[in-house]
Amino acid sequence: MNQCTTPTLMVQGCTSDAGKTTLVAALCRILYRRGVRVAPFKPQNMALNSAVTVDGGEIGRAQALQALAAGLAAHTDFNPVLLKPATDLRAQVIIHGRALTDLNACDYHEYKPRAMKAVLESYGRLCAQYECVLVEGAGSPAEINLRDRDIANMGFAEAVDCPVILIADIDRGGVFAHLCGTLDLLSASEQARVKGFVINRFRGDIGLLEPGLRWLEERTGKPVLGVLPYLHGLYLDAEDALPRAAETKSAAKLRVVAPAYPRVSNHNDLDPLRFHPEVDFRFIGPHDVPPLCDLIVLPGSKAVQADLNWLREMGWEDAIRRHLRYGGKLIGICGGLQMLGRALHDPLGLEGAPRSVAGLGWLDYETTLETEKTLCNVSGTLALPGASPLAGYKIHMGVTCGAALEKPAALLDGEPDGALSDDGQILATYCHGLFDAPQALSALLTWAGHRPTQDFDPQARREHDLDRLADAVADNLDLHQLAQWLPAQALR
Repeated sequence: MNQCTTPTLMVQGCTSDAGKTTLVAALCRILYRRGVRVAPFKPQNMALNSAVTVDGGEIGRAQALQALAAGLAAHTDFNPVLLKPATDLRAQVIIHGRALTDLNACDYHEYKPRAMKAVLESYGRLCAQYECVLVEGAGSPAEINLRDRDIANMGFAEAVDCPVILIADIDRGGVFAHLCGTLDLLSASEQARVKGFVINRFRGDIGLLEPGLRWLEERTGKPVLGVLPYLHGLYLDAEDALPRAAETKSAAKLRVVAPAYPRVSNHNDLDPLRFHPEVDFRFIGPHDVPPLCDLIVLPGSKAVQADLNWLREMGWEDAIRRHLRYGGKLIGICGGLQMLGRALHDPLGLEGAPRSVAGLGWLDYETTLETEKTLCNVSGTLALPGASPLAGYKIHMGVTCGAALEKPAALLDGEPDGALSDDGQILATYCHGLFDAPQALSALLTWAGHRPTQDFDPQARREHDLDRLADAVADNLDLHQLAQWLPAQALR
């Protein structure tokens, strides 16, 4: 056990999507506003939403959000181990921002001691640079089959001797069973490490909940540190899960859909469409019929050939053909770009058995997967009327070549990117964050058939919602109790 000297607090959850990411983001923003130099940290993350860091690596998108909340540029030390699932059995292993290997679950279990070494190296560097480290766990600490060699939850907390708070989502139901059951499944030393509980996404009369809170405290001997309200419409990057429901908007004028294929990645690219007041956006799940719309977006994918096959099985190829025949617009981002070409080649078997498959064939290029991954932040202009400024990032392993690239969709850092079809109906790009810049978003919506009448700045909305989240947590969490594990100025 390594005694941590820099104030460190870890948030673990009873389940995935319990609110760990948002609570850490809120605490980062609260401390940042009080002048504390705070860093977010997630030892191990399994997610297909990722971001490019200032030091040229790749981390989970949620940690990039938490860095923003702390007033920092995203850095690989904030998420030293990132697992990106390619199938149900294998994942790409990214250490300190770089893809090192692909492993199945059993082989990764043997690899964990090496991964823990990377985790502790990053944590040590953060402790040397910051006044406080806020740590996010992964999944649940009570996943018995994953306890051995754990580096994501209590294994890390025990290694650095840091306190833990446990959060549960009351909106799922069974919140007291979640908290008591999780605590009961921990070892004695791990139970002692849990300093209190947080209940997330509560709506209703708090008076009706109070008898349960008193029972929980009496049964466990642990305090309830806060009951956080359900905040609707938060514009915050999801770690991995797709949105629970579509936004209902009375002012929506443009209909946009995207397929929710099994290995969809960086689906947060589409958040500006989800939250734009004049866009009716929705993900279409398996076996759901793609509805009539103005724009179809094919997002990124971690397993392009497999997700392309899924598209065909779900009837999307015919749906897209019909959509284009009636004048609809189509965008492909990263993996979506690759699907739109004539062929996809995987000679090294990076996504399964070595093979080539036919693409959708709407743009004249082919993509070959190679081992080296492109990782860079980019900026430039869209190749649409007005040449709107664009900023984003690239994360991909394919090399794309063909005649369609002679008419690019954008100019990024002085280089052509993607393709725009001759008839102007199809736009393909490797640029994640395509819709993030307000002018680019407006230009793309206009191209798709609706000139927006309202200004919408996704980045400003994200900042506003981080402050809204931080205010709600500060009002409903007992920061005085938390202060014993945080820097002194945390209570200013």
